[in-house]
Amino acid sequence: MRTTESSPARPRPGRAVLIAALALATGGSLFLTGPAGADSAPPPPPVRDGGTTDEAFGRSPADAARQALTAPVAELGGSARGYPREQRLTPDPVNPDDRSVKLGLIPYHGIAERLNALQEIGDRVSVEVAGRSAGGHRLYLVTVTAPESARQTREQQRLRELIEREPARAAKDKAVRSAYKTPVFLNSNIHGNEWEGTDASLKLIERLARANDARTGELLGRSRLYFNITANPDGRIAGTRANGNGFDLNRDFVTASQPETRAMRQIMLEKQPAVLLDLHGYVNGTLIEPTTPPHGENYEYDLFLKHTYANALGMESAVNGLGYTEGRDGVRPAQIPFRDQEEGWDDWPPIFTPQYAAFHGAVAAHTVEIPLQVNNAAYNTLPVAELRRRSAVNVAVAGAALDATLEYVRERRASLIADQIEVFRRGAAGAAQVPVSERTVPGVPGIGPEDVYTVRFPGAYIVPAGGAQRSATAAARLVDHLLANGVEVERARHSFRAGRTTYPAGSYVVDMRQPKRGLVNALLADGRDISGKVSAMYDISGWSLGRLWGATVTPADRPHGGSPRPVDAAAPVAAVGRYGNLELRLDDPREVAALNELLRRGVEVRRSHDGGGAVVPGSARERVRAVADAHGVVFRSTKERGGAVLRPVRVAAAVASGELFALREMGFAVTPVSTAVLNAGFDWSSVDVLSVSAGLDHARLTPAARDALGAFLAGHGLVGRGGAGAALNTAAGLLPVTPVAADGDANGVVRVVNSGPLTAGSPDHAFVYGPMWFTGLGAGVRVEQSYGGGAPLVSGHWRARADGGGGPGEAAQKASVVSGRGAVLFGTEPLFRDHPKGEFAQVGRALFAMAGAGAGGS
Repeated sequence: MRTTESSPARPRPGRAVLIAALALATGGSLFLTGPAGADSAPPPPPVRDGGTTDEAFGRSPADAARQALTAPVAELGGSARGYPREQRLTPDPVNPDDRSVKLGLIPYHGIAERLNALQEIGDRVSVEVAGRSAGGHRLYLVTVTAPESARQTREQQRLRELIEREPARAAKDKAVRSAYKTPVFLNSNIHGNEWEGTDASLKLIERLARANDARTGELLGRSRLYFNITANPDGRIAGTRANGNGFDLNRDFVTASQPETRAMRQIMLEKQPAVLLDLHGYVNGTLIEPTTPPHGENYEYDLFLKHTYANALGMESAVNGLGYTEGRDGVRPAQIPFRDQEEGWDDWPPIFTPQYAAFHGAVAAHTVEIPLQVNNAAYNTLPVAELRRRSAVNVAVAGAALDATLEYVRERRASLIADQIEVFRRGAAGAAQVPVSERTVPGVPGIGPEDVYTVRFPGAYIVPAGGAQRSATAAARLVDHLLANGVEVERARHSFRAGRTTYPAGSYVVDMRQPKRGLVNALLADGRDISGKVSAMYDISGWSLGRLWGATVTPADRPHGGSPRPVDAAAPVAAVGRYGNLELRLDDPREVAALNELLRRGVEVRRSHDGGGAVVPGSARERVRAVADAHGVVFRSTKERGGAVLRPVRVAAAVASGELFALREMGFAVTPVSTAVLNAGFDWSSVDVLSVSAGLDHARLTPAARDALGAFLAGHGLVGRGGAGAALNTAAGLLPVTPVAADGDANGVVRVVNSGPLTAGSPDHAFVYGPMWFTGLGAGVRVEQSYGGGAPLVSGHWRARADGGGGPGEAAQKASVVSGRGAVLFGTEPLFRDHPKGEFAQVGRALFAMAGAGAGGS
């Protein structure tokens, strides 16, 4: 138990509190019913990534997906300009429907004019546009610091690069110690309906701009404060947790599918913050990280915990010092999960802002959950006066956390920079991690063995070229993704050896002796099965890009020879065969997107005889070449003429937001549907196939809607996933199978065996969340994929139920994907949050197979 004399033990949370924490992940909150209420309202049940209600299904517009898929990453000024960097922002049109207005908070359309006014106060405030949201709204980065000439800014940039790239030198550099400004990143409103961090930040910026006291002068003379004013303007306006594509941006850092996430990533890359604060709501009392176990095994956690815990104590004191009470104001004392809870609020996956920032050098990084709920049910039911009272309290609490953090930065500047340097030095030198203990992290009481997570790093990761590589297209995407995350990647000019294996020229080498080795390993390693460590996790527990993104990736000893050279982009892989017809394999989402583009252009395409590819006549070679270049795919020469002619596929989709986005990423024309949409009358002639995983309940359909759906499925097919897809399959009488489900929060990376045409060529690993398998397979059912034998879970958290059922052992060797006349059913999560890229093509193939292939069709 984490108890100290100065920090008396709080009641340890049981399962109920863990469930509440999980509910918070997707919009539930812990809150008091009124200013004088003492009891928490019951938390909502756990819901993740869209849920199964009509209100939660993916329904974002196609143009938001296009914006996310094509938006460039903004260049943030660089070192050519000094500070301030003032610009006059064009005001946004007034939007009376902005959900902030009701709370008495600044609406998005008021931010530009407010920032213009702040820039006019003096010479400390700069504003840049860091990008645009999925909905097209500007993302504002505000820098507050003492003025700098262009020469001084260039020197700051030189020192920043020295710290990352040559940390051993930086540790001894006098200019770093005396002149380098501590970078601090203050992130607000990443969840759009957790508003108040934005308002607290704007208040703080104005105070800093006007202050003339010595402490402020010292702070700004030795720090740069970067404010991401609203990380999610789409959600702020609409009053939604998610952005315009329905994505929870605080789950997107590993994948970086959304422009807002990429903008935050770019800020971290270019500014290299030593301290990060991510302002959220709503947990009463105010929740201030560091977290409970398990702790991510790839962090330099001793350095991270040292500062994150110390700063948390300062924030706790500042928040409690505001004087709010539970009886009068409905505000409970602040809490620190590391100290006050056993489990349930972990920092295991780097999908969250503070945890991702740790890999870019943040040694103090926090989620702070302000206390009083004003979103969801509270927004719709409480009087406006009470909502505004709560928002004012929340702004004050967020402000106290910000103030305390800046005081910590002012007081601990030297230690923060020294420990950021040490993070990078360990990576570059290949030094061992330091396990946390009360000896290695003095000042943090109660550290126990449950807090110790370390890993043995490989010497390198190899992304091989040639025949050893499953997919050149997938390998190029992975390399570009690593580079976009600030990872150092080299390409061998000659063949070389690593361990006992020889790799061909052109292979990529990710040497683990680099400053951001922790990030490399977090992205590429298999991960760990942590099912036995804790009873439940806050969110996902396995995510390996090395296993799930479709490329062959091999951990290895440090290579010898090969004359590797650093790269800043993957080598082009697009190619078109010179002779005969052309075959495009459908193993990757980019290949499916290329096929869909050819079909839109009216090119004749036929299904390959094995069902895993498409054949284009040689006469279309020039049109094919443009598509190959655009998508980075390979068309190989073939003598095959192909089979059935492929047609453009129009998809009706009742799916989660991440799945909807992935379908559009593959180039499908998608119409979102749901129970309510079908009950209102839907034109089934406008689509060719139905995809279902959320938001469509056959039992709730009207008789007319049910009949219309049945008529459609008689001539067209269903691609179903999870419980909703399996339930519709049963209700419609399609495939004779019995679905078996594990616990809904079981998740991770699993071994699979691919055995059918829809999965041929896919990776031998898959992602699951609430895994399902199929038994009692009747006539005409084909097993396309099954879970691996023995213990199929490679990394993640998947426990059997209390009765012993539902565990990974029961799922072993059972069918995970099945097909037959009229339906394909997935028990895995092949499109989850747009992440497991290597599995997308399974769904793409299924959609083509099921278009026009209903239960009564041929």
